[in-house]
Amino acid sequence: MKLNHKFALLLAGAVLAGSLTGCGASGTPAGSAASSEAAASSAVSEAASEPAAEAALPDGVYTADFDTDSSMFHANEANDGKGTLTVKDGQMTFHVSLASKKIVNLYVGMAADAEAHEGDWLQPTTDTVTYSDGLSDEVYGFDIPVKALDEDFQLAILGSKGKWYDHTVRVANAQPAAAEAPADGTYTCDVTLKGGSGRATVESPAALTVADGRMTATIVWSSPNYDYMLVDGEKYLPTNTEGNSTFEIPVAALDTPLDVVGDTVAMSTPHEIEYTLTFASASLIEAK
Repeated sequence: MKLNHKFALLLAGAVLAGSLTGCGASGTPAGSAASSEAAASSAVSEAASEPAAEAALPDGVYTADFDTDSSMFHANEANDGKGTLTVKDGQMTFHVSLASKKIVNLYVGMAADAEAHEGDWLQPTTDTVTYSDGLSDEVYGFDIPVKALDEDFQLAILGSKGKWYDHTVRVANAQPAAAEAPADGTYTCDVTLKGGSGRATVESPAALTVADGRMTATIVWSSPNYDYMLVDGEKYLPTNTEGNSTFEIPVAALDTPLDVVGDTVAMSTPHEIEYTLTFASASLIEAK
C-alpha cells in the first residue's frame, strides 16, 4: 500500500510538471511580445511618413506639351507642340493632332505586345489644323489615356506600311485652357475684380462685344474718380463725363486674369492701382 501511494504521488507530480511545461510553450515570451509590438509601431510610422500620391488635376480642360523621342513623331506644328488634356472624374485623356495621316494607330505599351492586343489600339480622328500662313490641312489625331503627368511612358505607333515602332513620350506642363472667343456679337459676362484695397468694385455682369474675334468689355467702376486705365501698356480714357467711371477695354481671353491699372484721383494725389479682371466664359449670355 505504501508503494502504491508513493507511485501515485510521483505520477501526479509528473502530470503537473508536463502541464506547466505545456502552458509555457504555448505562451509568447515577454521579450518577443515587446519586439513584435515595436515592429508594428515602426511599420505604422513608416507608412505614415510616406508621401501621399499626388492628386489628379481638377476636372476641366487644359493645354499640355507632348514631348516625344522622335522628330518624326510629334504634335502638329500648327499647335506648337501641344495638345488638349481633358480631366473628367479624375481620369485624364490627352488629344493630340499629328503631322499627317501616316500614323494609323497607337498602342499604350510596347510594340512587341501590340499585335496581341488589337482591341486596345487607339483609333484615329480626322482633325483640321490651320497653319500660320492661313492654309489648312486634315491630319490624324488620337485620344491617349494618361496615368500621370510629367512622366515618361511607352507609346507604340503603327505606320501606314503596317509596322509597329516603340516610342517614349511624356505629357507635361498642363495649364488651364483659355476659353475661345465667342462668335461675333454682344453679350453679358460675369467679371471678378481683385487687387487694390478691396473697397473698389466693378459692375457685374459687364457688357462684352466681339467683333472680328476681338473682345471688348465695358467696365463700370463703383466710383467716378478713375481718370484712366492701363491695359498691356495702352492708356484708355473714360467714355463718360458723368456718373461712375466707365471704360471700354480689350479682353485677351476669357477665364484668364487680365492685369490692368486704374488711376484714381480720389486721394490728395493721383494713384495708379494694380488690379486683375477675370471674365467667366460659363456666364456668357447673348444680348437680345
